[in-house]
This record gives sequence, structure tokens and C-alpha cells, in this order.
Amino acid sequence: QLQLVESGGGLVQAGGSLRLSCTASGGTFSDYAAGWFRQAPGKEREFVASINWYGSDTRYFDSVKGRFTISRDNPKSTVYLQMDSLKPEDTAGYYCAAGYSISHYYRPSRASDFGSWGRGTQVTVSS
Repeated sequence: QLQLVESGGGLVQAGGSLRLSCTASGGTFSDYAAGWFRQAPGKEREFVASINWYGSDTRYFDSVKGRFTISRDNPKSTVYLQMDSLKPEDTAGYYCAAGYSISHYYRPSRASDFGSWGRGTQVTVSS
């Protein structure tokens, strides 16, 4: 299991941008697909985006398509989530996750497919 640590959360006005980072340790990061999930108070955790081990293929939740971009830097063992055009409904705790890659294009969207999780970073978007 990887150890994951998120950073980059904060308070931003609607329409603004934030860049989240998640750095992994304790294993070979390029062996894993990576993803981001979020959870707002009183709501279930939901999928945001995922990326395959190589960084060539991505998947997004419909509500963030065109606004969020996931990327990774394997030599730095880091996955990023660039969030633009933020909306108040994007307010949530954001969690980084990693799942052992089973194929080149593997980029899952179910929480159960990820075995390693970070502790989260808070993103608050004011209107």
C-alpha cells in the first residue's frame, strides 16, 4: 500500500482556480493508477477523476469535465488535480487514491478499486 499526502486545498471565490497535489511514498508510484474523490458534508464520497499509470488516459465525473484536469509526474511520485472555473458546489474534502494497475489503460472510478487513500484536503468555494 502506498502512503498518500494531499496538499493545495483552500478557500477560493467562485470562478477561481486551485491545484491539488498528492505525493506518494512506500512503493513504485508508476505501478498504480491514481484518482481523486470528494466528499461534502452529509453526502457520500464521489468520484472526481482518475488517470492510468502512464498518464495517457483519464476519466472524469460529468460535472467536472472541461473544468478539472488530472495529471501525474511519475518521477516525482505525484498526481495533480487542476481545478478551474470553480463553483460553490465543488466545496468538499478532496481525497487522493491509488489502485494497483491491472492494464495499461486502467483508470477506475469505483472507490473499491483503490487500495490506498490520503487523508484529504479541504476545498471551499465561496459565492
